[in-house]
Amino acid sequence: MLNGVIQPFQQPWATLAQRWISIGAVSDDRGVGLKHMTDDDRARELWELGTQRLGAGQVQEAVELFERSIAVKPTAEGYTFRGWALSHLGRLEEAIEDCKRAIQLDAEFGNPYNDIGVYLMQEGRLDEAIAWLEQAKLAKRYEPRHYPYANLGRIYERKGRWREALAEYREALRLEPRYELAMKAAARLRARMN
Repeated sequence: MLNGVIQPFQQPWATLAQRWISIGAVSDDRGVGLKHMTDDDRARELWELGTQRLGAGQVQEAVELFERSIAVKPTAEGYTFRGWALSHLGRLEEAIEDCKRAIQLDAEFGNPYNDIGVYLMQEGRLDEAIAWLEQAKLAKRYEPRHYPYANLGRIYERKGRWREALAEYREALRLEPRYELAMKAAARLRARMN
């Protein structure tokens, strides 16, 4: 927490981006191999390069790569990850708008719902964040599925609704038993409640 504002999960996203990148072949970081590709392949390749840059902390370069990806072919992933990169620059309203664009393209993609919830949490708009995180829990296509539960746990904990927070942390742990943030939070709440 920074200045009383709940901060987003950053490291797990980097891990997720690396996992997604590992699914397909990625050209070198100069974009070699992009010339003889379909628009779908070119957009995905630029998106993958953007996720690599973001994971390396090269946020502005990542934003530019996501913009190029979206220019080739707008995708929910392109908008969601550009929003995530923009959030690193403190541009939360733009990040929220990108996530809303992602939802318009693919309402079954859960990541933008969770991300909007996190950006609202960062702005201290906890009650608004709850609805977005609940939507993320229902999304058909979403990885990592445990994030909205943990984020809801954080909101409820901050609001003093400890039983609800503990239930959310437990569900996060059911989905991802090694999720350290939820393990620590659940243990902290159990100690407070006893």
